[in-house]
Amino acid sequence: MAATADGSGSLSGRYRLGRVIGRGGMALVFEARDELLGRDVAIKVFRGAGDGGEDEIRRQRLEVKMLASLSHHSLTTLLDAGVDVGEDGSPRIFLVMELVRGPDLKQRLAEGPLTAVEIAQIAYDLAEALEYMHSEGVVHRDVKPANILLVEPGTGRRARARLTDFGIADLQGREPNDTEATTGTAAYLSPEQARRRPVDSASDVYSLGLVILECFTGSVAFPGDVLQSALARLGSDPEVPASVPEDWRPLLAAMTARRPADRPTMSQLVLAFRQLAESGRRREGEQPGDEGTLSGGAAVVGSSTDVTFGRLTSLASRMLRVPIAMVTMAGVDRVWGITPPELPEFDPVELLADSSQVIPDAWLDPRAERNPLLAAGLGRFYAGVPLLAGDGRSWGTLSVLDAAPRKLSAEDLAVLEDLAAMAMSELGARVVVAQLTGADAPTGSRVSSPRE
Repeated sequence: MAATADGSGSLSGRYRLGRVIGRGGMALVFEARDELLGRDVAIKVFRGAGDGGEDEIRRQRLEVKMLASLSHHSLTTLLDAGVDVGEDGSPRIFLVMELVRGPDLKQRLAEGPLTAVEIAQIAYDLAEALEYMHSEGVVHRDVKPANILLVEPGTGRRARARLTDFGIADLQGREPNDTEATTGTAAYLSPEQARRRPVDSASDVYSLGLVILECFTGSVAFPGDVLQSALARLGSDPEVPASVPEDWRPLLAAMTARRPADRPTMSQLVLAFRQLAESGRRREGEQPGDEGTLSGGAAVVGSSTDVTFGRLTSLASRMLRVPIAMVTMAGVDRVWGITPPELPEFDPVELLADSSQVIPDAWLDPRAERNPLLAAGLGRFYAGVPLLAGDGRSWGTLSVLDAAPRKLSAEDLAVLEDLAAMAMSELGARVVVAQLTGADAPTGSRVSSPRE
């Protein structure tokens, strides 16, 4: 049986349509039942082409192709597509997608404010999805709360975000023709969309910035009709009020800069949001009294205040069966990890190297004289792996020591190098946050991203 004018009935003799769960200018979204596979799905049924004619059919087909080409855990998944005939005999394209249980972000914001950690998690999910889309040459062009679905895990964890509705997604940088109207939702358009100029990934960065700002303030940055909203963003940047947390304000200001070149990249934002989410979670569970002082004036950061480095050095200590494991960084008077009660005074720069260094026995190896830890008698065995940035510069060292001489197998060295890469990933996220928020960088050297 064909779908009726309101979409009820069935499609292709397989999908039984239920209640409407979404409405758009040219489509209805239904909760439906796949009677062949016995599962619930969401089905988007396009209305007839109407006045849009061939252009509207072309846009519908383009959405089908784009959805079929994209696959990411933070995008809604396309399961099937087809064409059905309505009561009036006209063909209607339909898309079968996974059914996401949970509200959209617009509905969730109407219920009350989100915490900073919840916002960071949602922002991270969306930035990951958009970074993937951009790598495939696609710009979403309609990032807004109503197009962000929140998946309830059902295990007490925070909801994860899924980006949906690719009805106006387009290829990056495509030049709009003279007959095209401005596309997108007025309140979330980028300035270049409002001017009907070609858009690229920076346009999605701007729209995402407005969405995140709304999560903090509870209000739309540029309200009003299409003309009022568009003109407002062309003449001024959105206000980022003092009520927004301090570590978010410079980031949101950069995301919503009027010039696309002044905005951060989506790759930078993935790292920044991950770090903001992780630091927020640490603050929620942080307990006072976890920091001690070493004789050299360096702070030992316990696992509750720096979970990532604590776990990395703990893993290194257990897997290599050594009593001492630490992460040190050039220009930072701080040691992370498992250390003895007393450490000699030393400059972490003295441990820097361009490649891994293994000293099996300090009593027999002249290199030990140049190692401040071995020279101070902290042990006889030493292995150090550099924390290398993308440009080859060493930011710091992951070191392990033992009181007795020993050999290090190739497998154990590979373990250390993998742990150092994990540490570098964490440091990279912190550097991006420093770049985008103006906070202190985690190294004393020039701030740069490990992806450079």
